[in-house]
Amino acid sequence: MRKTKYIHTSYKSHESFLDHIIDNFEIEGEPFGNQERNTLKLFKLNGQTLNIKSFRVPNIVNQITYRFFRKSKAQRSFEYAQKLLHLGIGTPQPIAYYEFTTPFLFKNSYYISEQLDCQLTYRELTTDLDYPDHEKILRAFTRFTFQLHEKGVNFLDHSPGNTLIQKVGEDYKFFLVDLNRMEFKSMDFETRIKNFAKLTTHKSMIKTMSDEYAKLCGEDSDKVYDLMWLATQKFQERFWRRRRIKNKVFFWR
Repeated sequence: MRKTKYIHTSYKSHESFLDHIIDNFEIEGEPFGNQERNTLKLFKLNGQTLNIKSFRVPNIVNQITYRFFRKSKAQRSFEYAQKLLHLGIGTPQPIAYYEFTTPFLFKNSYYISEQLDCQLTYRELTTDLDYPDHEKILRAFTRFTFQLHEKGVNFLDHSPGNTLIQKVGEDYKFFLVDLNRMEFKSMDFETRIKNFAKLTTHKSMIKTMSDEYAKLCGEDSDKVYDLMWLATQKFQERFWRRRRIKNKVFFWR
C-alpha cells in the first residue's frame, strides 16, 4: 500500500505526529459526531484539537476513478478549504490530507483540520424554532449564503449539519464543513435559489430566508419565496423517491 500526503506548511514541523495518528487511527483518538458514512475522530496536539475525517473505501468503480481520473474527497476538502479561506469564507483551518493506494486502486483517505468550538449548527435552527435569536441567526445565515454566491461558491452540500455557528459578542459567524462537493463559478439566480433546497422544510424559515435574500439581491420577496419553496419540494420528492427505491433494492438490510 502506498501512502501519499500533503501537509500545510504551518504544520510541517508536526509531520511525525500526523503520520503516527493516521497510522494508528483505528485504535487511537476520540470518536466524534455522526459515524454513519465516514469516521470522525479528535486528537490533541499541544493543546489544540485536530479533527480527522476518515473517508470510507469507495466502491470498485470509484476506486479506479479516484486512482486515475479524479481527486479524492480528502484532497478536494483540503484544497476547497484553502480556496474558501482565501475568499474570506469561514471554514476550519486545513492541516493535511493523506491517501492510500495500490498500483491500480484507491483505498483510504483522511482529511485533517482544526476542530472549532461552536455553539450550534444550522440543524438546531430546524429542530428548535424557539431557539434564542432564531430569526436573527437565520437572517445572518442568509447573508452569509448570499456572500458565498457573490463570491462564486456553490456549496453543493449546503445542508443542515454542514454549517457551524459561533456567537461572537452580539454577532454570529458561520463556518462550512464537509467540503468535498463544491463548484467555484458564477451562479445565476435560479442556481442560487436552488442552493437553499436542502436546508429546511419549515415554511416559516423559508419565508425568513427568502425575505432576507430578496432584500440582498433586489428581487420581489414573494417571487423568491415561491422559487425557494418549489426548490425545497422538488428536493424532498427526489430524496424520498431515492429512499423508497433503495429500500426496495436493499430490502434485506
